[in-house]
Formats: sequence, C-alpha cells, structure tokens
Amino acid sequence: MRISIFRLAHFNAAHRLHNPNWSDEKNKEIFGVCNNKNYHGHNYDLEVKLTGEIDEETGYLIDLKILKDIIKEEIEDRFDHKNLNLDTEEFKNLMPSTENIAIVIHSILSRRLGPEYEIAIKLWETPRNYVQYPA
Repeated sequence: MRISIFRLAHFNAAHRLHNPNWSDEKNKEIFGVCNNKNYHGHNYDLEVKLTGEIDEETGYLIDLKILKDIIKEEIEDRFDHKNLNLDTEEFKNLMPSTENIAIVIHSILSRRLGPEYEIAIKLWETPRNYVQYPA
C-alpha cells in the first residue's frame, strides 16, 4: 500500500543572487535587493514529502525519527546559519535561488534515502513565497 508522510524543518541562511557574467547594473535590475553585495538572509521553512510502500512488519513508510535525523544531518547542519554563496560547496558555482536550493536539497536527500522513496520538496523563502520540486 502506497502512502505519503511529511516532515517539516527549518534553517536560516544568507545568500546573494548575482550573475558574474552580467554587469552590476543588470544584476541590480534583475535581482533588486537580492543582489545586495553584503548578502541578505531568509528563515527557510522546508517540507519533505516521502511516498512509498508501507513496511508490513513495522507499519511504517519510514521511522519519522530516522527521517528527522537525516534532514538534520544532511540539510540543517549543512545550511543553517551559513552564507550559501561562501560557506557551502553546493553553491560555489550555482546561483542559490530558492529554486536551486530546493533542487539541491532534493538531490542530497535522494542520495541518502535511496530509490525506494519518491521525494518531494517544498521550500518557503518567506511566508508568502515557496517553491516545490518536483513541480
């Protein structure tokens, strides 16, 4: 029997949206305040959705404590209170837009959890703006 479970998480991080191939003027025009040369931060809220088959022996899709620990180790510890542009390998050469952050989180969790789970990510940058991956 297929079922979905959800886990909510939170992290704070700074970033700057800046395309080095563009002029300063074009970066400011496209990214506005998100192009602040001193960076800016967000309080990100993360929803991880796992879908798969219920284990007949445990009645679980996954033990939620295990999922909680994986999200903490792989996402919160990696990104919380970090400057995504400067402090993380994932965004050294990748624009840390909310869209790209969600895709990176999905990729990290997919590697850790394995193919038996279908994973979906919702990432809120603000209470009114979020992205979902896959769409």
